[in-house]
Amino acid sequence: MICAFGRWPGILCLTLALSGCRTAPRLPAVNLAEPGWKVRSGQSVWTSREGATELAGELLVATHPDGRSLAQFTKTPLPLLVTQTSTNGWRIEFIAERRVFAGRGEPPVRWLWLHVAPCLAGSKPPEPLRFETLSEGAWRLENRATGETLAGYLAP
Repeated sequence: MICAFGRWPGILCLTLALSGCRTAPRLPAVNLAEPGWKVRSGQSVWTSREGATELAGELLVATHPDGRSLAQFTKTPLPLLVTQTSTNGWRIEFIAERRVFAGRGEPPVRWLWLHVAPCLAGSKPPEPLRFETLSEGAWRLENRATGETLAGYLAP
């Protein structure tokens, strides 16, 4: 039985609901051989939250003058996570867990890793994150709300 208004209001509501749910656009693959990329690598120590065990690994950070960035944390022989940012989007992939999160706009402070490359390029992180340069090539990024920290050294 069709109600007095017919089926169009239901179809219209469904169409509006589905059109409002758009996923973040997939960021294009990064080719570090392209001109403009500044690539640095070194060592880092990550603590996921206050009191957690430290995890040491290799860190690769790449920035491009157009606002794109990439960070990769590797515990030899496998990468554990990869982040990518652009002027209008972000993406973080936890490889071992097979989890990917992505979005539009500014990267959320929830994932400290999304702010590593921009901080190293000179951007100030959003609160409650704090970035400090310790000595030549050494630095530390901390989420003061969660106790998560990432400290490292990158060769120039």
